[in-house]
Amino acid sequence: MNLPTRPLGTTGPAVSALGLGLMGMSDVYGDSDRAESIATIHAALDAGVTLLDTGDFYGMGHNELLVAEALRTAPAAAREKALVSVKFGGLRDPDGGWSGFDARPQAVRNFAAYSLRRLGVDHIDVYRPARLDPQVPIEETVGAIAELVEKGHVRHIGLSEVGAETIRRAAATAPITDVQLEYSLISRGIEDQILPATRELGISVTAYGVLSRGLISGHFGRDRRLAANDFRGMSPRFQGENLQHNLDLVERLRKIAEQKGASVAQIAIAWVAARGEDIVPLVGARTRERLNESLGALDVTLDAADLASIEEAVPADAAAGERYPAAQMAHLDSER
Repeated sequence: MNLPTRPLGTTGPAVSALGLGLMGMSDVYGDSDRAESIATIHAALDAGVTLLDTGDFYGMGHNELLVAEALRTAPAAAREKALVSVKFGGLRDPDGGWSGFDARPQAVRNFAAYSLRRLGVDHIDVYRPARLDPQVPIEETVGAIAELVEKGHVRHIGLSEVGAETIRRAAATAPITDVQLEYSLISRGIEDQILPATRELGISVTAYGVLSRGLISGHFGRDRRLAANDFRGMSPRFQGENLQHNLDLVERLRKIAEQKGASVAQIAIAWVAARGEDIVPLVGARTRERLNESLGALDVTLDAADLASIEEAVPADAAAGERYPAAQMAHLDSER
């Protein structure tokens, strides 16, 4: 099956108009089912999804091994079309905690060597630092990835959660295909400075968090119990009055979805996709059921009246609470 495609910047490949983010299959949102995870990746590839997004620190390597197994057991035709995007630099400890970021050139080469081995591939399609390392100029990090491109270990260079100035400096060092950023109806901070910069430079945005970690999926209820290892238990937007406020926004969105004959999640995804051909939404579906719902967003067409209704229901800055706890917000160059 073939899905619509979108270019990954002016220097990158064409990818499916919807990508699959794999973090939740290994980490952050509580336990997951390995067999269902692999079945979901296979279903995505079969449906025409070509962009798979992972990180070497997702489950401390677990996610890359999962991707390797899914690709190894997928039909050859689907496997050959798959493009794997890898984030690196997040430092973990044996208890699963976080201890900073490392994007020194020697670390870039080290992380890439391990990812290539875990993934079982001879090259990484898009390689990107997960965050800006405040101790390392972005030129040094991007320069190290560029060397990997020259040697054939990496095909394209991406960035993640960086601001406009950093993007410009990186692009002056080597061609950048895309910047991975959180972008959704209730996370619109990139619109003022970052999105204009990427468009000026011919760089795409791969938008994650399009359902705000399930908050605006239409499936999250106030009484839902979260596992101890679920990030949302500490996320400001899922706490107390913030949660109720945000779920009230979802109910406004639900009315629009019902009028369109779509689900809330499909409307939220379609809204991101409608922001421009240079934006590729990443959905974090962990099951085939949620994947199928997400793919249905590609059949939803939003006209000017629909977009105006959505904006009225969920205005920019309507969300209550930051998208991360304060300590993690401090690591986001994109928020400065």
